[in-house]
Amino acid sequence: MKMLIFTEGTVLKPANEDKTHDYVNYQPAGQAAAKVTAWSEQGAEISYLTSRIKFLEIKQIKDVLAKFNFPAADKVHARAGTESYLDIVARSRPDVLVEDDCQSIGEQDVVTPKLNPEWGIHGIVVPEFGGIDHLPDNLEELKEYGKTEKTDEAKEDEV
Repeated sequence: MKMLIFTEGTVLKPANEDKTHDYVNYQPAGQAAAKVTAWSEQGAEISYLTSRIKFLEIKQIKDVLAKFNFPAADKVHARAGTESYLDIVARSRPDVLVEDDCQSIGEQDVVTPKLNPEWGIHGIVVPEFGGIDHLPDNLEELKEYGKTEKTDEAKEDEV
């Protein structure tokens, strides 16, 4: 299973609320490194997506991931030119996308509602800076996390 995980706001957070652009000193949100490691140990192919577009800042995010022992810390995607987050997600085609709700910058950057159903990507949106500790450790459970079954009544309404 391929996973794409947003970095800033999802698995990383500023060390101090006043220093949101101090990427060198970002830290894991909760036990994010342990959670991602558990997924990796079950066979998940992990990669990350950063909001950073400048080379130095991207390197700083990679360094923070490595410092806190996130698996695959060197596999970080970043936008280039006019690329959107959705472009990167479409190109990398993960099975599971984990992102935050972008409350501090506006929900227009949340990718999950924009996913093409034909891509088969399961998007999971967590509260910004709230971490991923509450997500299932088990990959099979994670693939179904947050999905809702339509009730028979709802299915009848579609007919």
